[in-house]
Amino acid sequence: MRSVWKGHIRFSLVTIPVQIFNAVETKGNISFKQLHEEDGGSIGYKKYCKKCDEVVASSDIIKGFEYEPDTFALLTKEELQSVKLKSTRAIDIEAFVDLDEVHPSRYEHVYFVGPEGEIANKTFGLLCKTLKDTGKAGIGRIILRDREDVVMITPHDNALIMYKLRFPYEIRDIAKVPDTDTLADPEEAELKLAKQLVETLSTTFDKIDFEDRYRDALIDLVEQKVAGKEVVTLEDEEQDKPVVDIMDALKQSIEASKKKSA
Repeated sequence: MRSVWKGHIRFSLVTIPVQIFNAVETKGNISFKQLHEEDGGSIGYKKYCKKCDEVVASSDIIKGFEYEPDTFALLTKEELQSVKLKSTRAIDIEAFVDLDEVHPSRYEHVYFVGPEGEIANKTFGLLCKTLKDTGKAGIGRIILRDREDVVMITPHDNALIMYKLRFPYEIRDIAKVPDTDTLADPEEAELKLAKQLVETLSTTFDKIDFEDRYRDALIDLVEQKVAGKEVVTLEDEEQDKPVVDIMDALKQSIEASKKKSA
């Protein structure tokens, strides 16, 4: 596993050499290239000016912020470079919080954090054990790719997990989701059966089937194409029938779940 960043975690007077790794594996992802159907040529793109209809080189392109319709504040590359923060190669922990205070909607990217060299083992282990025993997560800042991000550090096994967090302005107000303020109160009997159904379907997270069926179907499709075979398509499943009676639907669901788990 190759690290993407090396530096230190700092909180108060404690400094821990660490290295950061991408937690998400991308090698198994399936990607496609766009081709011209007529001759199989690769599709390329040219940047052009919509005003003069001429192709523009990258060196002749600047960025602009549209503060009014069709009115821009122009920013040169040098001006944009001037606001980039200089990397300190350190994650400065500013505070510790209870993990359940951070809503999952704030999570963006996930990384693994490990000690950098034997000299870091003792202090790194101390931080891991402290976070585990206190149930706390460290909140700090790091500069990745010329941008400062707020991160949360949590313990997991003998390593740490670092979540890059979204800023508050990036999260929409859930109260603005339509019709959520007009929900009807459920009938007591319906609620009892619904809870029974949840209990019947309950299991542990590690037993959940996370097979990527879409990816598997794509691989099968590509393999058929490579082998020159006729592509076999799946028939659409019968559309779900609308639920008419909630009580009957819940009872049937419970029975079906019991038979499946038997």
